[in-house]
Amino acid sequence: MSGARASSIFDVALDRTPANFRPLTPIDFLLRAGEVFRDRVGVIYADRRRSWGEVAERCRRFASALVRRGIARGDTVAILCPNIPPMLEAHFAVPMAGAVLNALNTRLDAATIAFILEHGEAKLLLVDGELAPLARAAVARLARPPLLVDIVDPAAPGEPFGTLDYEALLAEGDPEFVPSTPADEWDALSLCYTSGTTGNPKGVVYHHRGAFLNALGNALVLGLSPRSVYLWTLPMFHCNGWTYTWGVTAAGGTHLCLRKVDPAEIFRLIAEEGVTHLCAAPVVLTMLIHSPPAVRRRFAQRVIVGTGGAAPPSAVIEAMDAMGFHVVHLYGLTEVYGPATVCVEQPAWDALELRQRAALIARQGVRYPTMAELRVADPETLEPVPADARTMGELLLRGNTVMKGYLKNPTATEEAFRGGWYHTGDLAVLHPDGYVEIKDRSKDIIISGGENISSLEVEEVLYRHPAVMEAAVVAKPDPFWGETPCAFVTLKPDAAPVDAAEIIRWCREHLAHYKAPKTVVFGPLPKTSTGKIQKFELRERARALAREEASETR
Repeated sequence: MSGARASSIFDVALDRTPANFRPLTPIDFLLRAGEVFRDRVGVIYADRRRSWGEVAERCRRFASALVRRGIARGDTVAILCPNIPPMLEAHFAVPMAGAVLNALNTRLDAATIAFILEHGEAKLLLVDGELAPLARAAVARLARPPLLVDIVDPAAPGEPFGTLDYEALLAEGDPEFVPSTPADEWDALSLCYTSGTTGNPKGVVYHHRGAFLNALGNALVLGLSPRSVYLWTLPMFHCNGWTYTWGVTAAGGTHLCLRKVDPAEIFRLIAEEGVTHLCAAPVVLTMLIHSPPAVRRRFAQRVIVGTGGAAPPSAVIEAMDAMGFHVVHLYGLTEVYGPATVCVEQPAWDALELRQRAALIARQGVRYPTMAELRVADPETLEPVPADARTMGELLLRGNTVMKGYLKNPTATEEAFRGGWYHTGDLAVLHPDGYVEIKDRSKDIIISGGENISSLEVEEVLYRHPAVMEAAVVAKPDPFWGETPCAFVTLKPDAAPVDAAEIIRWCREHLAHYKAPKTVVFGPLPKTSTGKIQKFELRERARALAREEASETR
């Protein structure tokens, strides 16, 4: 019947109406919090505390002001800002105006930000004062700059350069503004850019339904409640804070904003504000573990920590546990709203020694409550691999919490959804207990401090150095960052002598600093008979270097 739906007695005179159907949207989480928890503290930052009623009113004003400034349904509103209240407010106010939020990665370089602003067609850009120099350099590259709004934070006022102040913008708005709700829950809500897996970053489009569901999945997985105090150590620009911006609000918890990741401040806030939850890349966990004893604070509660990115070593999980943190291992990608799997701890694991339990927790685990299906399979035939913990296949996902697709890139979207599954590009094994463990990355992506780095992007910069003949970049294990770029370089025969410091300096001049190699190895590159560089061999060399360095520090 070519997809036609068969009728039944349950399809007759039982239609959708405003009484029984409403498109799912995370906007509703704020509206409920503003009513149910009106007088309870919703957001804390520095010495400021705002109730959920106040937060809801500010978001209504923000949305109203955007509409009055000409922002229409489907327009893009970008924001370059650390984890402070305006960034959180934008996650609700922008979609309340019917627009699409584009939270920019504050670690990117000006050229990449300019590309994103142009590609996403941003109509308005909100900029924190401290990041104004970066924004100014990016906007200078645009033929048609967006309307600029300054966010002035007394903690780091910076140098404003926009035409309007954020608080003045809110003052223009109507506190009784009726939010725009999506006509369809498939409507675009947010635009998040990958960190550039193939040169220019790809724009990942989220819809209201996916954000709503993943936010509820987060609340279930970490056990969020109205008594939760969530500390923002994870950047809100990263997959919209893994959708915890909406998840904490759905639970009616309290958002504790943090401008900069600082172990001393993190310990202080945990102790003084009663933090119950936080999320962070493994690098932040390492910072806490190796922080000086003088900055550590004792706290009575056990803090639940969601972590993802490169899998945390079992030693990190053990050390965090000893300090009073319970680590929950999550796995995901920008394309699936952040977390897509969780390593659910089974009751039988409680009887194991900490080291054994930590090794189990370090696996990527099982699908999220809101992810429909997960499969480890042959990427071409889509046939599942046996659950033998040895046979590798690609990790495939499907469900409502998979992106709409890549903005203006139908070819990449079609490839990502090949065969009716989202192809993660990660190679994994399936254990007999049904838990997934990732073993390698098919696309050579390097995850450093929770941020994706494209080896191709770094290689392109290396090849532009006048002394470089050939170059290849792979991930090198790092106890602090999880992984760092390791460059293998062959110099031109007639090139003047060049050392590692020069190569690293060159990369830092042409890339965001965190993307530059931390290690450079000179010499011929291993190749196949057809001349293709054998990256698997280079990865093993990088791992050997890491092991050698680790043994020297013992």
